[in-house]
Amino acid sequence: MSRDTDTTPGTAPAAIDRTPVLVVDDDPSMRAGLRQWMRLAGFEPVEAVDAEAALARIDAAFPGCIVSDVLLPGASGVDLLRRVKEIDSELPVVLMTGHGDVPMAVEAMRQGAADFIEKPFDPDLLAAVVRRAVERRRLVLENRSLTRRLQDLNGLAARLIGESARMRALREQISHFAATDASVMIVGETGTGKEVVARALHDLSARAGGPFVALNCAALPETMVEAELFGHEAGAFTGAGQARAGRIEQAEAGVLFLDEISAMPLALQPKLLRVLQEREVDRIGGRGTTRVDIRVVSAANMDPHRAVSENLLRQDLLYRLNAVEIRIPPLRERGGDARLLFDSFVNRFASDYGIEPAPLSADDAAFLLAHDWPGNVRELRNAAERYVLNTPMGAPALRTLAGGAREAADMQPHGRLRDLMEGYERRIIADALRRHGGSVAAVLAELDLPRRTLNEKMTRLGLSRGDIDPSADA
Repeated sequence: MSRDTDTTPGTAPAAIDRTPVLVVDDDPSMRAGLRQWMRLAGFEPVEAVDAEAALARIDAAFPGCIVSDVLLPGASGVDLLRRVKEIDSELPVVLMTGHGDVPMAVEAMRQGAADFIEKPFDPDLLAAVVRRAVERRRLVLENRSLTRRLQDLNGLAARLIGESARMRALREQISHFAATDASVMIVGETGTGKEVVARALHDLSARAGGPFVALNCAALPETMVEAELFGHEAGAFTGAGQARAGRIEQAEAGVLFLDEISAMPLALQPKLLRVLQEREVDRIGGRGTTRVDIRVVSAANMDPHRAVSENLLRQDLLYRLNAVEIRIPPLRERGGDARLLFDSFVNRFASDYGIEPAPLSADDAAFLLAHDWPGNVRELRNAAERYVLNTPMGAPALRTLAGGAREAADMQPHGRLRDLMEGYERRIIADALRRHGGSVAAVLAELDLPRRTLNEKMTRLGLSRGDIDPSADA
C-alpha cells in the first residue's frame, strides 16, 4: 500500500499509484468513514457533497468509479447517475441507500448503475464492489486506448504507405510517441518524408488543435534565421518597422518543426537551447521574456552525432532535441514498398490530370523494385507523375523517366518476369545479410520473414552467410 501524501480532507492530491474513487454524500461522518475505507482498500478518495460538485470533478477520462448516496441535496443520486452516463456511458456508478427501496434499486440498475448497496453495509463488501467497478473501468479505458491507437495506425498507413517491417515499426513509433510531449529528432535521407512524420506527430497528439509551425534552417540566409525564429521588437534593426512574433511564439500550444537543424548557425544554438530549458523566448531588441508552451520536433538528413563531431551541432542542444529519435528508412531498404507507393502516386496523378495510366511492363515493374531511388519517396513521386503525364504519348521505359538511373548489378533489363523477380529477391536478401554481418536473426527481423521461408529462399537463390562479404558495397 502506498503512503498518502496528505490526510487532510479535500486538500490531498491523489496519490499517483492509486485509482481515484469519487465519494458523493452530504453526511460528513459518512464521507469520513468512506474516506477511511477507500484508503484502506488501496484507493484514493475524492469527495463531493452533492451532484453538481461531483460532476465538476469528472470527465470521460476519469479512471475510477463513483460511489454516491441516493438521497442528496438537490439532484438525487439517480439524477447524478443519468448525468454521468451522458458524460460517459461506461463510467461506473455505485449507489447507496439506507431505505431498502427495491423499486429504486431496480430503476437505478435499469439506468446503468454498476451496483446498489443498502446501508448499513459491510466495508469489505463495499470494497469488493468498488474493486469490480474499478477493474471494469480499467478494461474499458485500455480498450479505448487500443482502439484509438489502431485508428491512429490506420490513418498513418494512408500517410506513410508501406507494408515492410521497417515501415510498420515506424508507424508504431509515431503512434506511441505522439501521445507524449517529448522533443523528437527525426533522422532520414533527403526525400524520405521527415515533415510528413513531424505533421503526424502533431496531428495525433494532444496539441493537434494548436499550430504546426515549420522552419527550414537551411532555406534562410544566416542573417535572417534569428529574426525568423525568435522574433523582434520594432526598431530592433534596420527595416524592423514593427514588432513581429517569431516562429517560436507562433507555435504556442502547438508544435515547432525545425527542419535541417544542423544548418542552424552555431551562434544561435545556445539561444535556442535556453528557450528549450527555460521555456521562455527573448525577441531581438526585447526588454523581457515571454513564456512559451511548445513541443519541438527537429529533423536532420545526416546522423546528428556526426553533425556534432563536425562542429555543426552543439552536443548539449542535441541532448535537448533528441529525447526521442525516430529514424526513417530509405526507400531502398523497404522491400516491395516502392511498388505500393508508385501505384498510389499513379492513381493520384491519374485523377488529378484526368489521364488513364498504362499498365506497367514487366521490365518497368522489375526496375521499380530494383532501383536504389537515391532521392527516395520524392524521386519516386516525380517518376510516377512523369509516367502518368507521358502515357498519352506512349510512356517511355520507367528507367528513362527516372532519369537514366543506374541498374542494379544483378538485374537484367529484359527477360522472364520470374528471372527478374528472383534477381531482385536475391539482391534484397544479400544486401540485408551484408548490412547485418551475416546475422540471420537480424535479417529475419528486418525482412519480417519466418526462418523456414528465409532458409528456403536462400537455398533456392544459392545464398549462404559465408558467401556474403560484409565489406562489399550494398
